[in-house]
Amino acid sequence: MKCIRFVKGMYIKKIVFGLLIITFLEGCSAPTAMIGPAYTFSSTGNVIQAGVNYGSNQMITMYTGKTPIENLQTINLKKKETENIKKKTLESDDFYFLVKQRIETTSKIIKKSNQ
Repeated sequence: MKCIRFVKGMYIKKIVFGLLIITFLEGCSAPTAMIGPAYTFSSTGNVIQAGVNYGSNQMITMYTGKTPIENLQTINLKKKETENIKKKTLESDDFYFLVKQRIETTSKIIKKSNQ
């Protein structure tokens, strides 16, 4: 019984300690730029690949003024805008009349060929 209480107490202490650490370290978001290259290094073990990853991210940020994630978000927004243009085209009256005219022309041709 004492062993179970001890283990239970250790889990609670770990959880409380983890929550305290997270609370105190919330403001440390600037060093997170190194998380990507650190993960690359730890998963592949390749220092050169991690350095190239970090360097390319920094060059993109210096050139565009945005981080690579922000660039992907703007590309995604542009894609959504083009999808809306396609939707507007399909819902327009001009498109409706064009399709209607083509259907009528095709049905006339089919009627003439059947006679």
